[in-house]
Amino acid sequence: MDSHGQGSTGQRAKVNDVVSSVVTGVVTDILPSAMYRVRLDDGGQVVQAHVADRIDRNFVRVLVGDRVSVELTTDVGRGRIVRKI
Repeated sequence: MDSHGQGSTGQRAKVNDVVSSVVTGVVTDILPSAMYRVRLDDGGQVVQAHVADRIDRNFVRVLVGDRVSVELTTDVGRGRIVRKI
C-alpha cells in the first residue's frame, strides 16, 4: 500500500472489515434493519449477515430458504451476503 492507504488497484483498504473466509449457507430468518440469520453448511453455525452493497444496488431479493455465499469477518457470528446461489 502507498502512503494514502490505497493498494495497487486504487481501492481504499477497510481496516474494520477484514474478511476471513467465504462459505455457503441457507437463510433461516429475516431480521429488522436488513439483517439476515444464515445457517452455514460447514458445522451448522448460525451467523447474522447483512447484504453487500452490490446486491442491494441491483435489487436482489433475499428470502428465507435461499442459498447464499457469505463472507465471514474476524468478528465471530457476523458476515456479509455477497451472492445468491
